[in-house]
Amino acid sequence: MGLRWLDALVVVAYMSAMVAIGFRFAQRQTTTESYFVAKRSIPAWALGMSLLATIISAVTFIAYPGAGYAGNWSMLVPGIMVIAVLAIVGSVIIPFYRHTVGMSAYEYFGNRFGYPARAYSSLAFVVGTFSKMAFIVYLLGLTIAGMTGWRLDTIVVGVGTVTTFYTLLGGWEAVIWADVVQGFILWIGILICVGYLLFLPPGGPSAVWALAHANHKFAMGSTELAFSKPTIVVLSIYGFFWYLQKYTADQTMVQRYLSAKSDKEALRGLILGAALCIPVWVLFMFIGTQLWAFYKLTGESVPTFITKADQVFPYFIRTHIPAGVAGLFIAALFGAAMATLSSDLNCISVVVVEDFYRKVWLHATDGHRLHIAKYLVAICGAAVVIFAIQLGRNQGTALSLWYTVSAIVAGGVAGLFLLGFLSTRANRQGAYAGIIANLVFTAWATLTLNGGSFLNLGRYNFPLHEYMIGAIGHIVLVVVGYPMSLFFQGTSANMEALTLWGWLRRDPAPVLPLNGQ
Repeated sequence: MGLRWLDALVVVAYMSAMVAIGFRFAQRQTTTESYFVAKRSIPAWALGMSLLATIISAVTFIAYPGAGYAGNWSMLVPGIMVIAVLAIVGSVIIPFYRHTVGMSAYEYFGNRFGYPARAYSSLAFVVGTFSKMAFIVYLLGLTIAGMTGWRLDTIVVGVGTVTTFYTLLGGWEAVIWADVVQGFILWIGILICVGYLLFLPPGGPSAVWALAHANHKFAMGSTELAFSKPTIVVLSIYGFFWYLQKYTADQTMVQRYLSAKSDKEALRGLILGAALCIPVWVLFMFIGTQLWAFYKLTGESVPTFITKADQVFPYFIRTHIPAGVAGLFIAALFGAAMATLSSDLNCISVVVVEDFYRKVWLHATDGHRLHIAKYLVAICGAAVVIFAIQLGRNQGTALSLWYTVSAIVAGGVAGLFLLGFLSTRANRQGAYAGIIANLVFTAWATLTLNGGSFLNLGRYNFPLHEYMIGAIGHIVLVVVGYPMSLFFQGTSANMEALTLWGWLRRDPAPVLPLNGQ
């Protein structure tokens, strides 16, 4: 089993294009503003394509068709909640951030609640994002290895090196424009696959549709009002709070707001990104349904070594898609992972430089901070590669513990944002109490989940589905943080400017960070 020469040529061409993009923008990276936010020059259409490419990760590429193949379309429910989140926050959050912070989203938390809140939210982002990157690269390596026969370590090192290289050289501009290329490749690959699977089985599209419909493959899940299993209610709550955190308190999203040409361009890009993501999710789910119908209608059997639904789509690409086109799919899979990885690498460098390094080296020049940012991209890229390789070799207790700790630390930031943004009475003492309460709750829920995988407290184990942990954590932070704030002195007038109510009553002049915390 190996990669056909035409497929290999397509993959090499794609990787070469990514490196070329890095070189293309390398000479422009002379300041931190250019390296972190592309001098605030990105047009809306490119921003939208970048959002598509970075949200549609390698996990989506594999998990959605797998879910559509094995079951129904319930995994689509969380994604649909992006519409509700955008309707609530889109027209307010974007201009608020663009006129309130410089380059890090977590500047807001420092100005609103003091530096400890900024440090906590920044650390939560770094830990959670690093864990996500390592897992995505590992999953990509595992999938590509199964399709090509290449060694997992080789794939991980290759994708990590290329992504780190073009991100380090070209900064945020290279990230955005590489995302645009990756987004186009993704769309082309999906449309080809959907069309191919519609007409490949006997009976064509009508047979595929009729069989899938008769077997309820398009169902969106259980409507039961239960919170201990992934019902529509649980999936909706999970999706709402996940996208709420993504769009209000995630550096990868806020950095895109900041890099747009204007407030209107940022909002248009955000809407375009969501408008592109939803049909991609639908098509990925449909591909899974089509794969199920294909094997039913043709009578062809899935090999015994395919033990998980997530493996069916990569197997189909390798065995049924023509040479060249299969290479395009493999390139799209690489692109899905690399778009997420490149964005995360740059954003981690922003957060570490702006939220930590500048607090230590108060008099560091912009050029010095730029060099540090590039070193951070290189170091973080290498660390992700090492961690992903170790994940492939040893999925034991140490790594499980790391992911558990990261899940505990990375939660509650959206709750912290809501506490500060919606309440004029909230203050730093209440916020710190809310953070502690969130950490305690998340630790208990995570450690006692599934009957106590790490810690068994019997009837005191967390009784709900794991998707509820993040949502409840945000609520806990607000519910504890607000009343605790009432015990302390009220928020001053300059803090009110950093709330929704102060923002709505603002002067037309931009609101600048108040104290640089």
